[in-house]
Parts: sequence; structure tokens; C-alpha cells
Amino acid sequence: MSRAVLQTFEEYQKARVTFVQTVADLATRPQNIDALQNAGVMALLRPLLLDNVASIQQSAALALGRLANFNETLAESVVTHEILPQLVYSLAQQNRFYKKAAAFVLRAVAKHSAPLAQAVVDSGAMESLVLCLEEFDPAVKESAAWALGYIAKHTKDLAQSVVNAGAVPLLVLAFQEPDLTVKRISASALSDIAKHSPELAQLVVDAGTCSLLVKEVSNSDVGLKRQVCGCLAQIAKHSVDLAEVVVEAEVFPRILHCLRDVDEVVQKNAATCVRELSRHTPDLAKLVVNAGGIAAMVDYVQEARGNARLPGIMTLGYVSAFSETLALAVVVSRGIPPLKDALINEPEDHVKAAAAWSLGQIGRHSPDHARALAEADVLRRILAVYLHRDSSEDLQLKAKRALKSVIQKCAHLPALEPLLDSPPNILKYVVQQLFAKVLPNDMEARKAFVQSGSLQKLQEVQAERGSKLQEMVDTINLQYPPEIVQYYSPNYAQSLLEKMEAFNPSG
Repeated sequence: MSRAVLQTFEEYQKARVTFVQTVADLATRPQNIDALQNAGVMALLRPLLLDNVASIQQSAALALGRLANFNETLAESVVTHEILPQLVYSLAQQNRFYKKAAAFVLRAVAKHSAPLAQAVVDSGAMESLVLCLEEFDPAVKESAAWALGYIAKHTKDLAQSVVNAGAVPLLVLAFQEPDLTVKRISASALSDIAKHSPELAQLVVDAGTCSLLVKEVSNSDVGLKRQVCGCLAQIAKHSVDLAEVVVEAEVFPRILHCLRDVDEVVQKNAATCVRELSRHTPDLAKLVVNAGGIAAMVDYVQEARGNARLPGIMTLGYVSAFSETLALAVVVSRGIPPLKDALINEPEDHVKAAAAWSLGQIGRHSPDHARALAEADVLRRILAVYLHRDSSEDLQLKAKRALKSVIQKCAHLPALEPLLDSPPNILKYVVQQLFAKVLPNDMEARKAFVQSGSLQKLQEVQAERGSKLQEMVDTINLQYPPEIVQYYSPNYAQSLLEKMEAFNPSG
């Protein structure tokens, strides 16, 4: 072949290399994406995936992955240009560098939505991705595990397709690799499979995952701890049996140490795991208490802020809900002050609602539990949240239920008196307690009720004639001499003035 001909081919090859590498570089910057798309970059990159030069194939795949990763529209463009079948075909044939780049494209497409992940499955990619998990190169394993995780995360059916392809045992093997990145991504993929249903979580557990995950809870790598704690939470959430498997793998006390980790995501994922372990049965909740979980969780709720507080708040509520003894353990561990703080100071209504719910679970068991809330001035705070005009419907509902359940157990007069300003739907429970539990049986309480001005407030209650509320007010009034009730009635001063006007001293 003459030198002129060779030179032409060399220049063509050099131009292809320059083009594909430049596009791959341009695709890293968001401001270039629209221009690349408008220039028809997908159609130009597609044939380069089958180029006879390996480095060009790899760069083309890298460029496509970066484009597809940017947004859903570009990922859809990869699908519509029928690029996926070419990638899958080459995935089984090419070297490890190409496999890594091709798996990156599949991951970038799958991450955006369930339909795009389904398109990756429909392209026949599953078998090739699973084979990549058996590759010697950790980078190929990592890229494949990432793609499988992104496919599995969307729906139960997609996760099942990952399981059916035989990925779970190989992901567990990959998790045992010394490479930390491979361990992290494998744990993440297993978590994405386990989260959808008890059956899928059981398949992950059956592969011997739990004991391996628990061992890494104490790992010094922050990213790995995040994924491990998250995966254990996804397994434990589904059923008593799965939660017990996590506990039997000796997750305590290691998971509690993570509540004090320097990384906030590790803390939150660990708190979520403890929440999922505590919510199923009284025995599991007792196990959390006995392991020192409540004291650790109270400290966590005290320190955390915003959404990160939520799993801790819910844990205290779940444990308290089961029994008087467990609720008392939360009270003794000083769980009420941080819950009250969340109720007052958190800006998000769903966090406030969780705090109100948990406080209700603590106080609903007995007069002693209710008094613990009352002495911490919690009832007045819950009422304020309930009455606040900007409170969400869910927050108002949770606050109302908490107030109702705690008031019905409360026999502490100073706590009930401030609630006489409540709206009628709350006031009836307050008056019921005064009428049934407090005033009839306690002379000192009846006296204090007058001295605090509460009897006067009671006379100002606007109750419908003949209503249950009016009946209870009348019954409380019978606990006092008529002159005292009359003295504190709203129209008493007016009636005295009328008597004075009618009085004729000379008469």
C-alpha cells in the first residue's frame, strides 16, 4: 500500500480519535450539552462503538455515558438511537477497558427512571453485566455492580430481573473483595434489591449477606459504613424474621457506635437501622433498650437536626408504644426534652408531627407517664402546634391524637389548667379529666382550681346547652358552693351592678 493511501487512513483514524476524545471531554461540562445534542452527537458516536480501534470504542462509550448521565432526555436519546444493543454485543466481546465504559453507559441510562431501566433489561444487558461481576479487574466489577444497582432500585419487578439473572451471589462475592469501592457499590446494589419486598430481602439474606455486612459496620471507611448501615436497615424493615436475622448477626452494639460517627449520613443510616429493628415487636424493642439503644438514640436526637432527626424520633415512639415499661425507659433516659425541642424548633411539619406522635406514645400509658410530659410543659406545646394556622393537616391530626391520648391519662391539675383555653374538641377531654379523675377526689385540687383562676375560666366555656360538655361543667360546679360559682360567672359583676341600681337605701 502506497504511503499516500496509508497517510489518508492514518489521518482519518487520528481525526476519529481527536473527535471522540474531544466530545468525551466536552460532555463533562453542563454548558456544552445542548450544543452537542443539537449537533446530532448521538448519531455520530453510535458507529464509533464498533470502530476497529479499541481506544476509539472506549472513548465513544465514555462520551455516551457522560451524556446519558446528564439528564433523562439524553438517556432516552441513547435508547431511541438503538445504541444499547451495540453496547451489549460489544460488552461480551471486548477488553476490560471497554467493558467498564459500556457498563457506565448502561448505568447512566438506567438511573433516571423505571422505563429506561427496563429498556436496559430489554436490550439483553443483564447476562453480560452479571458476567462482568466475575471479571478480575475491580473497576469492571464496580461498574457492573453500579449498573445492576441502578436497575434494581426502581421497582420490585426490575429488582427481580436482577435476581433472576443470578446477580445476588456474585454481588455478595464482590462485597468480600479487598477493594473498598467494589465493597461500597456491591452493598449499595444489595440494598437496592432488598428494599422492595420481604421475598427479595430474604433472597439477599439467604446468600449469607447479614454477617458480612455487620462485620463492616466497624470499618473505618465512611462510604462503606453508609452503605452497610443502609443495607441492614432495608433488610430489617420488612418483617420480624428478617429483623431477628440482623440482630442475630450481632449488629449490637456496633450499630450504636455509628450513631456517634463523624459522618452525618452514617449516623442517619444507623439510626434508621435501629428504628427498623425496634418497630416490629415488644421483644425486639426490649432488645434495643437492653443493648443501650435508647440512651444512644436520645443523644442522637439531641444532636441531630432536620430530617436526620426523624429516624431517632420515630424509634423513641415505636419503643414507647409497646408497653408502660418501655415507655418508662424512654422517660428515664431523658427522651422527652429532645422530642419537645423537635416539636418546637424544627421547621419541617413532618418532623414536628413525628415528635408529637412519639410524645403521645410515651404519655398514653398511665397517669405517671402523662405527668412526666405535663411537668416538661409538653401538653401546652402540642396544643400550640395544633392551633397554629400554618400547621399541616397531618401535623394537626397527630397533635390532636397525642393530646387526646395523654389528657385521658393525666391527673396533674397544673398541666390540665392551661388547656382550658382549648377548642371544644380538645376541651371536652380536659373537662372530662377534671370532672372524673381530679376534682371529685381531692380537696386541695379543688381549692387550687379556684385560686389559679381556672374555675373562672371554666364558667367562660361556651358549651351548647344540653351537650355532654355542658353537663360535665355543671357537674364540676356542683363540687363548689353556689355562691363561689356565681361569683366567678362572667355576668356576676353585671348582676351586682343591676342589684345596686335597683337598691333603694331609703326604701
